[in-house]
Amino acid sequence: MTEGPKTGATATGRAAVTTRYAGIAWTGSGYRVDVVDGTGRRVVEPSGWGGAQVAELIAWLRDLDGGPTPAVVLESTNGLLDGPMTAAGLEVYRADPWLLPSRPRFGSVPAERLTEQARTAPGALARVTAEGGSLTGRAEEYFEGVRRGEPILAELTATGRCFGHGSRDVPRVALTFDDGPDPVYTRQVLDILDRYGARATFFCVGHHVAALPDEVRRIAAAGHELGNHSWSHPFLFDLTPDELREQIDRTAEAVDALTGEAPVWFRPPYGALSPEVLAGLEKHPVALTMWDVDARDWSRPGPERIAATVLEGAGPGSVVLMHEGAGDRGQTVQALPSIVEGLLERGLELVTVSELAAGAAADDHDQRLKG
Repeated sequence: MTEGPKTGATATGRAAVTTRYAGIAWTGSGYRVDVVDGTGRRVVEPSGWGGAQVAELIAWLRDLDGGPTPAVVLESTNGLLDGPMTAAGLEVYRADPWLLPSRPRFGSVPAERLTEQARTAPGALARVTAEGGSLTGRAEEYFEGVRRGEPILAELTATGRCFGHGSRDVPRVALTFDDGPDPVYTRQVLDILDRYGARATFFCVGHHVAALPDEVRRIAAAGHELGNHSWSHPFLFDLTPDELREQIDRTAEAVDALTGEAPVWFRPPYGALSPEVLAGLEKHPVALTMWDVDARDWSRPGPERIAATVLEGAGPGSVVLMHEGAGDRGQTVQALPSIVEGLLERGLELVTVSELAAGAAADDHDQRLKG
C-alpha cells in the first residue's frame, strides 16, 4: 500500500508532519508551483521557476513563510525533480495519471490540480524514495512492460535501430551521461574527460537544454556527442504516442538550434520500452541507445562502489550508463577519474556511442566477408 502525506496523528500519537502541499507542474520553459495548506488556502501566490533554478526552488520551499516545509507533489511525466528533492530531504509524492485529468500534449497537469489531489485524497499518492526514484511503487509494472518488449527490442537491434553494446573484439568503450546538462556537475565531468583526452556521449533532457544553453554548447565544443533523453524525463508508459514523439522532437529541435546538429540517438528514460512504447516509435526516425553496464550512481552508493561497478562490468564494446544531471551527482564526479584511469590502463579507448556503433558495424562487415 502506498503511503500518502501525513495529515493527522500517527499510530504512535505524534503530531502531523505535513500540513502543506506544493504541487509542481512542468511547462516548456520551467516549473509552475502552487502551495496550499490542509484547508486548501493558498500559502503564497502561484510562482514560476526556470529549469535552472531547482536549487533555489528547494531552498525557497524549505524557508517558505517560516512554517513547515510542504510535501512536494509531482506527476509521472516529471522525472527531473524527485532526485534533487529527495536528496535534499524533502517529502516527495507522485500523483499517477488515473488520479488526474488529461494532460496537454506538452506539459503536465496544472500545479493547482496536483495540490487539490494531495489535499483531498493524500492516501492515493505514492511516496517517492531516493532508492525507487520516480517509479517507486510501479516497479512490477515497469519490469513486466520491459519483459514484454524484449522480443521487439531484439528485432530492432538486429536491424540496427537499437544499439546496446559494440563489438567485443574492439577495445573501445562508450561512457554515457544522462539527465543533464547541469549547472554544476556537467562542467566538472567535462574537465575530467578533457584531462584524459576521453570522449563521451551526453543524453540531455530538453528541459535542461532550454535552461542551460551554454552548457550544451560547451559539451559540443569539447568534441563530445549529444544524445536525446526526452524533454521532461517521463515514465514513457504513461504517454500517448503523440506525447512521446513531441518529447523527442522538441528536444531534438532544441539541441539542433544550439549546435547545428540534431541528436542521432534517443535513450528512453529508465530504459522503459514496452511494446506500446515501441509501437509509438515504429515510424519515428530515431535510433535507440541502451547500455550493458549500469553504474547505479543514481542510488548514490559511494564513489568507490560506483567505480568498482563500472570497472567490474565494463569490457570491449561496453556502453556505460552514468548521470550528471537531475540530482546530486557529486559521487559520480568523484568516481570518474578512477573509472577513466582503470579503463585506459586496460587499453580501452573511450569514444562516443556513434564511434562505438560505427566500429561494431565495420567489425560485423569484416566478419561477414571472412565467412
